[in-house]
Amino acid sequence: MCNHTPFCSIIPPHILRHISENATGALKQSAFRALLLSQSMRARRSTLAELGIAAQPVGELNRTVYDAQETEDSTPHGVIVRREGDGPTTDVAVNQAYDSAGDTYNFYDQIFQRNSIDNKGMRLDSYVHYGKQFDNAFWDGKEMVYGDGDGVIFNRFTVDLDVIAHELTHGVTAYEADLAYSGQSGALNESISDVFGTMVKQWKLKQAAKDADWLIGAHLLEPSINGKALRSMANPGTAYDDPQLGGKDPQPATMAGYQKLPNSEDNGGVHINSGIPNHAFYLACMKIDQNGFSWEKPGTIWYLTLTTRLNTNSNFQDCANATYSVAGEQFGSGSLEQQAIADAWNEVGIQVEEPGSVKVKKHKTTPHSKHPKKKMAG
Repeated sequence: MCNHTPFCSIIPPHILRHISENATGALKQSAFRALLLSQSMRARRSTLAELGIAAQPVGELNRTVYDAQETEDSTPHGVIVRREGDGPTTDVAVNQAYDSAGDTYNFYDQIFQRNSIDNKGMRLDSYVHYGKQFDNAFWDGKEMVYGDGDGVIFNRFTVDLDVIAHELTHGVTAYEADLAYSGQSGALNESISDVFGTMVKQWKLKQAAKDADWLIGAHLLEPSINGKALRSMANPGTAYDDPQLGGKDPQPATMAGYQKLPNSEDNGGVHINSGIPNHAFYLACMKIDQNGFSWEKPGTIWYLTLTTRLNTNSNFQDCANATYSVAGEQFGSGSLEQQAIADAWNEVGIQVEEPGSVKVKKHKTTPHSKHPKKKMAG
């Protein structure tokens, strides 16, 4: 369980660092505390991983929401404010944390027959009102933790279902592929959380691929910020452009923009380079069937890839090869679905390799052709 994956949070450290270095007054202090608390939580999550500590499985949906009462302890604690089966409270953050945890659980249960995060009925504990104006949300290996945001740049961190599903999916990844949180494997880790985060949101809204916004954290930025979300899967690099966030969204959409960063910078750019596999998933959904649902054929391919093919050190090429292979097994060799996967990865600059290192060239016909051309070996 999560032996290699450290603390994972929704706000990239480069954004928090920029705010802490360039903002003034309360906003500067809020970002600085969030950055420090995030660093201390990395140590906590690593300890939990090494000891194999996780919430005790219960076998069915079981949510508990705690009010951390603005404490800034490295070990969250608080007062129970809502248990499984309780009605809504007057606290919006409590209700959002409770409802979104349930939606994420139900998505994995109904779509992939997965029994909670660990597939063994793990209970879902959430802590709201963590820290004073804490600018982040994270899964620490045992529970979900949410800050209230500073009210100037960031809204409360329970506001978006996809953000909550993103963080909970870090737990799923930890129990399955256990992708190392650095470089390309770390960017894959982040991307998988975005992929399933957006699928949960689209599933909840019953949206076809072409009708979805493909944004992560669409309500997280305050109105004063020039931005529409934290990330865009349809158009990486366009989510925001605001000096308070450090300027333009740095995510690349293709390997041409891949940023090779030292591990000291966002674990090698895991929140930045995740735009590449994010975009590949978006393209795959649009090519397979833009009128269909992302969680059906594309979601099945990505879920089986995560749970049966990827390992700690998997990189982008490994993921491309695996999704192509799974698509062939599920929908037939040379099928529209398999060729769509190859085309999607090709468009982001990664040429799929079949067993034996035979590369698959980009498909020349329309993505929705019922009779795609036979793939060509390069």
